[in-house]
Amino acid sequence: MKQIIFIFVLLINCLSCVGKSTGQAERRNDMKSMKEIYLAGGCFWGTEHFLKQIEGVEVTQVGYANGNIANPTYQQVCTGTTDFAETVKVQYDSDKVTLPFLIDLYFKTIDPTSLNRQGNDRGTQYRTGIYYTDAADLPVIRETVSRLAANYTRPLEVEIEPLKNFYPAEEYHQDYLDKNPGGYCHINPALFDLARKAKMKKPVAAYSKPDDATLRSQLTAEQYAVTSEKRHRTTFP
Repeated sequence: MKQIIFIFVLLINCLSCVGKSTGQAERRNDMKSMKEIYLAGGCFWGTEHFLKQIEGVEVTQVGYANGNIANPTYQQVCTGTTDFAETVKVQYDSDKVTLPFLIDLYFKTIDPTSLNRQGNDRGTQYRTGIYYTDAADLPVIRETVSRLAANYTRPLEVEIEPLKNFYPAEEYHQDYLDKNPGGYCHINPALFDLARKAKMKKPVAAYSKPDDATLRSQLTAEQYAVTSEKRHRTTFP
């Protein structure tokens, strides 16, 4: 009896391990598709609210990027002496949304030719910038921004730099427009709806013509004969 119980318990443990392994593998696969980018677009309240509407953006967090002191406060950043930019950390599923698509949408919320000013907000903390943590993203960012630059007659002022540091902003800044509907925002509210409806075009898979063996297995003899005749028929002008 003890042996039967032991075997039963062992079997349950094995099944449990299989389930855990499967779950861990799925989580690892999900993690592989998760990427991050940091976008500065003026006041981070509106920029975050816009970006979190986009399908494929999983997590957003507002904070201060690429400054010269540790653990800055909002008051310190507003002095303009810390070199920090109000920035949104964006974690996105690259299987659902690509970096060029995100940058395309981000450009709709900014005046990329304006230096240290977006809307009514002025100061170095309101500059525009794209800050990356993966060096492989740099050529993608440059190509995308270069393509978008063709839409403007003035030179762009958007920084493209590696992320040097990032400190989360105070809690009351996080999800600000969710907590304060109708609160201040330099972005046209109509753009939030645009972000929600934006759909990335899926690449069309190239057509691969089936071989004869596949055609024979899927078609009747009559259908195969017609198909074969069409493929081998020569058309004259």
